[in-house]
Amino acid sequence: MEQKQLRLGIAQDMLDCVESDSNFLNTVITGDESWVYGYDPETKAQSSQWKHSSSPRPKKAQQVRSNVKVLLTVFLDFCGVVHHKYAPQGQTVTKQYYEGLLCHLRNAVRCKRPDLWAAETWQLHHDNAPAHSSHLIQGFLAKKTFP
Repeated sequence: MEQKQLRLGIAQDMLDCVESDSNFLNTVITGDESWVYGYDPETKAQSSQWKHSSSPRPKKAQQVRSNVKVLLTVFLDFCGVVHHKYAPQGQTVTKQYYEGLLCHLRNAVRCKRPDLWAAETWQLHHDNAPAHSSHLIQGFLAKKTFP
């Protein structure tokens, strides 16, 4: 019940921010992880072959989903993707890995959203996964002055 009340309070605070500042949602950068299947698409140029006019058409295999699943982390805002990263095979999201992602995110915001970076108005939104809410990450966010 206590967590429900806390979530309700946070949601109400967000609504209040939107009502007081119509551009508030334009400053939010949100991120999450998801497992995606790997594909190895072949371009039309890569699949072309030299053949005689009398030779039969080459057989082309149908593209199928790979058995390889990769962890993808994406950070996006109202304009689109700010930063994305595919985790190395076998990597899980630990607090150290997530800290490295946040360093890359800061650089991406500086390069891709210079107006948000200069104004220091952007907000980071992520879920409360253990790696996201660890003391290491909280300290990193406070030290690096994430808005």
